Amino acid sequence: MERPSGTGASELVTQQGRTKIADGVVAKIAGMAAREIGGVHDMGAGMSRTFGSVRGRLPGGMGRQSMTQGVAVQVGEKQAAVDLDLIVEYGSSIPDLATAVRDNVINEIEHMCGLDVVEVNIAVADIHVPGEEEAEPEPAEPRVR
Repeated sequence: MERPSGTGASELVTQQGRTKIADGVVAKIAGMAAREIGGVHDMGAGMSRTFGSVRGRLPGGMGRQSMTQGVAVQVGEKQAAVDLDLIVEYGSSIPDLATAVRDNVINEIEHMCGLDVVEVNIAVADIHVPGEEEAEPEPAEPRVR
């Protein structure tokens, strides 16, 4: 994809100064862009997914899902690299899904941050099969009354 002249990474380092974009900002953009694609059920692998699931059950603001779950980034002055762990819906074409996620992540980071995205690595950590959701545990009977 070619960007119009005058946009992109060159805008981050100018004669007037530098613009530094935090890794967390780029990770959040990447996570949101990946989740926008149909066929992405969730993100994260292993323990990060477990912690995210527990965090999602907490009351109040503590229960919000982290947009950076399953996302790792490296950000330089002009470039960014992104690693994503995806859980895909059963029946989705993984190559097509990976292409769509990669394109959306690159477009959003380049548009919002002006960084040149040098790579987006995607690892499919799991397949979501409808009906296999983890059942909520039944509340235990109180031991005392």
